[in-house]
Amino acid sequence: MQQDPDVIARPPEALIGDLNPQQAEAVQYRGPALLIGAGAGSGKTRVLTRRIAWILTQFGAWPSQVLAITFTNKAAAEMRERLESLIGPVASRMWVSTFHSACVRILRRDGERIGLKSGFTIYDTADCDRLIKLIANDFNFDVKRYTPRSILARISDYKNNLTGTREMLAQYAPDFKPGQRGYRVGRIGNPEELYAVVYAEYQHRLAAANAVDFDDLIVRTVELLRACPDVAEYYHRKFRYILVDEYQDTNHAQYVLIRELAGVDAGEHADMGAVGAGRVGPAWITVVGDSDQSIYAFRGADIRNIQDFEQDFPNAKTIMLEQNYRSTQTILDAANAVIAHNEGRKPKRLWTAAGAGEQITAYAADTAQLEAHWIAAQIKRLHTDDGVRYSDIAVMYRANAQSRSLEEGLIQARVPYQLIGGTKFYERREVKDVLAYLQAIVNPADDINMRRILNVPKRGLGARAESQVTLHAQQIGGTFWDGVAHADQIEGMTARTLNPLMRFAQMMQELREFAQEHDAKPSQIVAEVLERSGLLEELKKSQDPQDQSRVENLSQLQSVAAEYEQNTPDATLAGFLETTALVADSDQLPDESQDSGKVTLMTLHTAKGLEYPIVFLTGMEQGTFPHARAMEDTSELSEERRLAYVGITRAKRHLFVTRAAVRAQWGRSAEMMPSQFLDEIPANLIDWKRKEAGMERMRSGWRANASHDFGAHGGWNDDEFNAPSSFGGSSYGSRSSYGSGSSYGSRSTYGSGVRGSAAHAGKVTTRRAPVRQPAQPASSLKADNHLRIEDFAVGDKVTHDKFGLGTVVDAQDKGRNSVLTVDFGSSGVKRLMLRVAPIEKL
Repeated sequence: MQQDPDVIARPPEALIGDLNPQQAEAVQYRGPALLIGAGAGSGKTRVLTRRIAWILTQFGAWPSQVLAITFTNKAAAEMRERLESLIGPVASRMWVSTFHSACVRILRRDGERIGLKSGFTIYDTADCDRLIKLIANDFNFDVKRYTPRSILARISDYKNNLTGTREMLAQYAPDFKPGQRGYRVGRIGNPEELYAVVYAEYQHRLAAANAVDFDDLIVRTVELLRACPDVAEYYHRKFRYILVDEYQDTNHAQYVLIRELAGVDAGEHADMGAVGAGRVGPAWITVVGDSDQSIYAFRGADIRNIQDFEQDFPNAKTIMLEQNYRSTQTILDAANAVIAHNEGRKPKRLWTAAGAGEQITAYAADTAQLEAHWIAAQIKRLHTDDGVRYSDIAVMYRANAQSRSLEEGLIQARVPYQLIGGTKFYERREVKDVLAYLQAIVNPADDINMRRILNVPKRGLGARAESQVTLHAQQIGGTFWDGVAHADQIEGMTARTLNPLMRFAQMMQELREFAQEHDAKPSQIVAEVLERSGLLEELKKSQDPQDQSRVENLSQLQSVAAEYEQNTPDATLAGFLETTALVADSDQLPDESQDSGKVTLMTLHTAKGLEYPIVFLTGMEQGTFPHARAMEDTSELSEERRLAYVGITRAKRHLFVTRAAVRAQWGRSAEMMPSQFLDEIPANLIDWKRKEAGMERMRSGWRANASHDFGAHGGWNDDEFNAPSSFGGSSYGSRSSYGSGSSYGSRSTYGSGVRGSAAHAGKVTTRRAPVRQPAQPASSLKADNHLRIEDFAVGDKVTHDKFGLGTVVDAQDKGRNSVLTVDFGSSGVKRLMLRVAPIEKL
């Protein structure tokens, strides 16, 4: 049995001696198909890495014969690090990566066989959104009715199911030819026809730009393997062992990709005399997953992939890992009880040797604001009295919209926090601008990025110049860059436009030559782009403090490029761009081993794979969690229950669950029923600090004398809820908590105007309304806070002196009178003239 001499040959006992019996069985299993049903916190990464080491040392496989797939770069890096400690530095040469990274390597090598040149660009969400808007403009359809986001979601569904453009056109728009000019989609009454046409045109333009989106990385690889038998044969011989983590999150395209790479349907017979997979026949497949943690159906994940594994792969075996090494038995019992209500699942019951631990703490608040204040008070107590680090606490919620009130509560309590899911580093405008330059240098056919940088920084090439170049490029049948390079041939172009165009073309040509000479030093290319383009100079000259932070971001980008050079032996500019394009949301999550000194706020979908000693599960109400759309859909409800299971099992020591009796929805106050998931947790596991909200107690008649017990904060007095003094006098009953747009109606009933003895005695105080001055048009105001509209983007967080925390939902550039539209939650959506608005960007 030959073995790579670089692999550290560990004895069997060193690989399985510290594993439990089920883990050891999974590591040693010898067979063509294995499903490891790994419950939450059951040590699956350890089992997966030990199995790879076992395959190399006991089956005699070479590192190059192993393909290990994970879902995030962070998980891949962790797996590679563990493998290095087991088998040595040879692990750094192994194919341990995400689906997308593996597909990029395959397409860079053989993509030209299907018309994809090796220097292709990978479009991110912003690039794809821009491309859809260009198509909408050319095809004259309403982007308010058919938003780019909804169209891209539909296109993603098509690709996840391997549904091609020809199939869609044949069914809905047989008369359309991609690239056809003058086609008016607006005349189509059937939305499916519009989706089919836009899908076909979108793919046509991606191909013309030598670009792919994220879904294409999988789809085009499947296309390559199916269209080119010799390429498929190469990978059948190369990868003899394929291991896939988080298999429950795979979609149909990824499922097919695994089968194609493994050669399951190639019809070859295995070498029965081989110790392991041998050199012929299908590769041996190991998948690790938990059907109870399948929570990404909205992204195309198909739970049937893991449920039907034993039927899909011949002679498959399933080994269940049920011993948990993360949580207390109380937390596990709650998770087991909730998930048991899902039908059609493979039975699994998590257990631990760690003991029962603390009961789950539960609290019912009157409103979402009071829920947030109670959570903040508990966090403050845990930190001050029990010495719990802020970084050991996470607050999780079903939807991003819930974060606003939670943030307000933490801000008022002066609790430091970090919100996961804000603007990502590579999505920041200045960073995206530099990356667009680099993409245009590597791939001149990339129209989207070339058009982005045409007038960045401003060089007198506005919308008119861009449209002239675009039209000329269409006339000569070339790319946007071809139009720029031959701008002197454009009829009717003035010298005022032509001169900066020619200077831009010359600069790009010189940058391309510099990049070719320094391809192994991306950091130097970044520095050259910053210098030659004028981007850095413009920001350094600015007096805006935010521009100084942008300079720091560009410095960070150059440092990232330098770090890439140091860690990559065969570094290239294209390779650097690839690493930036493949960064996922989950790769930017905080390192759990580091003390950030902050509480973490995140959605439950983001929390998957993470763990914290203390977890708060918020918004446990019908319509919030489970989500309203799951109320009448069994499959949706099952997914919501799996999400609850994931949330519960994130907690290691202590779980808190909270709900609000009233929550603002679409600008209105809605009464919320307790989540059915709370009822599914056995009562003996929960310690209710407050089981019913004030209004619920009134209805149930718990108290006979309301005048004694109804408190000053619009709720019942509770010994369990003592607000810390750091909340200040404005925390309760103030406009930010209740206000005129509050959960409980007008201020005269529950606002700050009714407090203390006046509320008990029923005393009415009459105030004389001040005389109002005549209204003054906002445009006539001379005040200026020196804020710029281009510094704000949809989704940004701002704080207003009067309305509190809000989220930007629209930004209109009207020069001096630019308008920002902000959603302040319970205070409503406000249109603000930017230069006079008392706001601060967070």
